[in-house]
Amino acid sequence: MPENNLQDDFRTGFVSLVGKPNVGKSTLLNALLGQKVSIVSRKPQTTRNRILGIHNEADCQILFLDTPGLHQGEKALNRFMLEQALSACDNVDLILFLVEPGDRVEALTERFLEALSGKRVKTLLVINKIDLFPREKLLPVMQKYNEVFGFTEIIPVSALKGEGLEELLAALRRRLPKGPPLYPPDMISDLPERFFAAEIIREQILKLTHKEIPYGTAVYIETFNEKDDIVEIAAVIVVERETHKKIVLGHKGKMIRMIGENSRRGLEEFLGTRVYLKTFVKVVKNWTRSPGKMKEFGYHD
Repeated sequence: MPENNLQDDFRTGFVSLVGKPNVGKSTLLNALLGQKVSIVSRKPQTTRNRILGIHNEADCQILFLDTPGLHQGEKALNRFMLEQALSACDNVDLILFLVEPGDRVEALTERFLEALSGKRVKTLLVINKIDLFPREKLLPVMQKYNEVFGFTEIIPVSALKGEGLEELLAALRRRLPKGPPLYPPDMISDLPERFFAAEIIREQILKLTHKEIPYGTAVYIETFNEKDDIVEIAAVIVVERETHKKIVLGHKGKMIRMIGENSRRGLEEFLGTRVYLKTFVKVVKNWTRSPGKMKEFGYHD
């Protein structure tokens, strides 16, 4: 009988994380899960796909959807990322709209919030990075966002410092619908290891290269072979121009070696085993403007 009561009280729901680029959605997701599932960079527009992160507790399962930052652009890749963010707000139970204390309410933000109002999903305003701003800056942010949208609750947090996260999780638990877990308790995502391998390599490209290079780069895993005590991975780094290829390779191959070494360490930490990694660089001109090429490289619903 107690077991049935516990199951009756169990809560499960989908929660989308949305907001402008670089407000810390991926950092927040990783902090809430206690494990890294979404790559982090100071460069905006880091996340490209919707990423499901699964937070398990004794009485609830929260299914977080990390989304690309809200921005406009003419390239097929830009349009894809905006569509990913919008569609992640369909068929969810709650939405977390992330901002930071220094934010302005821009036209794109207003249009997005207007679209959210039509979905009638409870939306919480999460003010992130409160460790970087004086507390007196929080109230004006709350007021100006409340003028354009009726948020269910406003919660200040610092994803990096871990401040306010318990309060945020408690607010979500209160509002999740009752229902059984949808995934086993040991799962942290529904995405395959190949996806995370590609993202770990792309994270190093974001960290080590500059200007337009990271934004015109994709990574796909050509082979992923698991053996007794090692995983053998062959990864292809796709760039748009020959000049970009030279930068990724670096003088006498120095850059690609650094990307490979850092990626291998990250992969070994993530996979919990030794990794043998081979990387190749390939030029595919204007792939970010081609829906067909984007699908080939893993950017599709």
